[in-house]
Amino acid sequence: MREKLVAGNWKMHGSLAENKALLDALVPQLASLKGASCAVCVPYPYLFQAQQALQGANVAWGAQNLSQHEKGAFTGEVSASMLVDFGCKYALVGHSERRALYGEDDATVAAKFVAAQKAGLTPILCVGETLAEREGNITEQVVARQLDAVLAVAGVAGLAKSVVAYEPVWAIGTGKTASPEQAQAVHAFIRAKVAEASADVAAGLVIQYGGSVKAANAAQLFSMPDIDGGLIGGAALSAEEFVAICRAAQ
Repeated sequence: MREKLVAGNWKMHGSLAENKALLDALVPQLASLKGASCAVCVPYPYLFQAQQALQGANVAWGAQNLSQHEKGAFTGEVSASMLVDFGCKYALVGHSERRALYGEDDATVAAKFVAAQKAGLTPILCVGETLAEREGNITEQVVARQLDAVLAVAGVAGLAKSVVAYEPVWAIGTGKTASPEQAQAVHAFIRAKVAEASADVAAGLVIQYGGSVKAANAAQLFSMPDIDGGLIGGAALSAEEFVAICRAAQ
């Protein structure tokens, strides 16, 4: 039985004071969470704060990105080993905003995936299609291409030590949400695609849904057979919303 994972992506939000209030609220309310896991992916400058606040708590933490390089003359970049120093468990890889705004292609995403795993992090691999791609009926082709890039360098064994997050780009921050049935169809496709390489890995693979998940729709989304929790954006900035979403995953 796969345990659901709810991970909050704070994106470029937060301050020391705001983060303290949010984390102070999350820790006691999620202490009794059972049958599901939760995490927050915070901006780099706040990783130490998250580490201090969440040490020993029922909430893991991670980063929103990382460099594909181990070290070197890469000004402004952050390596996987640096994230490990701050106790990170997870690192987002290939988020749609990184692909769209910063030009990260499939090969770069795959290299970051490998770098994360090499350092001992669990990558959360983000895949998904734009509105134009969905309307062009090529959702499965796009998602397959994104998965194939990672499978080519990490193999299905690498995918076994990761989380996949399906995030339809058209549903991120827009208020639009794929219907539970639409999301389930793509999740089932992802699992079937991985099963071509290994049925066992596919059966155990945690596949999150990311795209305007909120407390009001979380339970319905999470009830789908292949949706194993969520990658949460805006709602992760509200303790009340995030806690409710985590509880919906139990």
